[in-house]
Amino acid sequence: MAKSRAQKNESLVELKQLFKSGKSIMFADYQGMIVAKMTSLRKQLTGANVDYVVAKKTLLGMAAKEAGYAVDFSKVPGMVGAAFAHADEMAPAKIIGDAGKDAPIKLVGGIFDGKAIDAAYAITLSKLPSKLALLGQLLSVFNAPSSAFVRVLNARQEQQAGGAAV
Repeated sequence: MAKSRAQKNESLVELKQLFKSGKSIMFADYQGMIVAKMTSLRKQLTGANVDYVVAKKTLLGMAAKEAGYAVDFSKVPGMVGAAFAHADEMAPAKIIGDAGKDAPIKLVGGIFDGKAIDAAYAITLSKLPSKLALLGQLLSVFNAPSSAFVRVLNARQEQQAGGAAV
């Protein structure tokens, strides 16, 4: 059923607010996805504090323009959904990128760090480790010198204990 002008204006206001409040926004072509996989994807996105909105490309383009972003949806093939991150900037790219491994959904661009990005950049972002994985790697780097020092002290203690028994 077609939307009335008032409904379209209401949708435009909501989309504009999402564009302004989102830390990052990823656009995905979801054409060919079955309902069960889309429902699963929406649950994952909601769990990561990401709003996923499906709207016409013209409406998305108008909302992006009013929010101050220059995004051309006429070049984007297929049907477009927009994932708006509110907590972790990497969450939409990571979740949609992972979902694209076993479902016909693919990243087609987005807005990251206040700038419009193309599909290649969005896919690169989706392949980066998650924020928790990066923090774990950083923690292991910080702990490496102290761990090595403890191992050296332990080896020295074992060497002295072994030398006394001989």
